[in-house]
Amino acid sequence: MPKFIIERSIPQAGQLSSQELQAISQSSNNVLKEMGKPYTWVQSFVAGDKIYCIHIAPDEETVREHARLGGFPVDSVAEVKAVIDPATGGQ
Repeated sequence: MPKFIIERSIPQAGQLSSQELQAISQSSNNVLKEMGKPYTWVQSFVAGDKIYCIHIAPDEETVREHARLGGFPVDSVAEVKAVIDPATGGQ
């Protein structure tokens, strides 16, 4: 299944407490259970006024459905085409 990066604007996301982040996580998990589709939330990165999420889903529409059902904002959804890291450069 394809992997997606989702960008979400959430004012002062970097200032959210661990309890607030836990509530967001629980909400996301509950929506995934309700959807009953093959879908994996891999992880999310909280930075400044954004949260960047990595999800594995059948398609972009399913990613957007998850956001709609959970009430999560979506600025953009991009399918990951390749992954590189320091080892990619060899040597």
